[in-house]
Amino acid sequence: MSARGSGGAAAGSARETLGAWAELLRVSALFTVVGDGLAGAAALGARPGRATALAVGASLCLYEAGMALNDWADRDEDAVDRPHRPIPSGRISPPAALAAAGGLTAAGLALAARAGRPSLAVGTALAATVWSYDLRLKHTPAGPAAMGAARSLDLLLGATATAHAAGSAQGAAPPAGTRRGVRAALPAAAVLGVHTAAVTTVSRRETQGGSTALPLAALAVTGTVGALLGRRPPEAGPGTPGRGARHALAATLAAVYAATAGRPLLHAALNPSPALTQRAVGGGIRAMIPLQGALAARGGAVGVALGVMGLVPLARTVARKVSPT
Repeated sequence: MSARGSGGAAAGSARETLGAWAELLRVSALFTVVGDGLAGAAALGARPGRATALAVGASLCLYEAGMALNDWADRDEDAVDRPHRPIPSGRISPPAALAAAGGLTAAGLALAARAGRPSLAVGTALAATVWSYDLRLKHTPAGPAAMGAARSLDLLLGATATAHAAGSAQGAAPPAGTRRGVRAALPAAAVLGVHTAAVTTVSRRETQGGSTALPLAALAVTGTVGALLGRRPPEAGPGTPGRGARHALAATLAAVYAATAGRPLLHAALNPSPALTQRAVGGGIRAMIPLQGALAARGGAVGVALGVMGLVPLARTVARKVSPT
């Protein structure tokens, strides 16, 4: 073989390897993670800063750790239901996937630690939840709740990091400021967690289909969340400068969220085939972005909300190449 031919084969092999890792880590779903920490900062009425960025970086690492660990834990099941996945197809070895999960977890905790001790505590709880879900809870009745808790903790990680940094800058007692920040972000964290638990419940049937009740229940959750986020807050009256515009943006993004998640869920309820159930799961994952945007807008962070929505076309483009599920 010529040097040119050998180089082309090596480049092709490298592309195939990168593609396999992108599939294993579901990189298209990464765009749905960035807004968690930003929505957490917005819930405090604070501008995101360096600590928020560190929390977002930690979230991304821990999310990808969960993706790698998920496929490692499910390798025998995937060999039957999804033989095309990177591990059962032989494109990535089980030890490599497990090592990636461990390395990404360590990186995530290191970034959380740089944002402060409270952030490390929340990051450790998030990592423990991710590993517990993938290794133990996924196939139990507690699975959806555990996944919802992970997303809630993800938002709280951003809120905790932001609150700790703000308190330290103002000379306030860090524990008190952090506790106030966590309390302020709890409603937004609960909304994100409930949506995630509903989508996770549907995902448990994505390879078999056959369930009408699960998509209908998730559709009810979607409608309730969308209606709650679309309501005008008491302080957003006509005489409050700027509040009406924020509410209008939040209501618009809430409607986008409901449509993004609700339409495929309705289709799956009417025809619970594996293909439509998987589309419903994908729609629920994509709906995370407008949901985060709506939460940020309700917190008064209009710029953050619009920035988060700017991720939608990027997520859509990457999802055409790498499935988020």
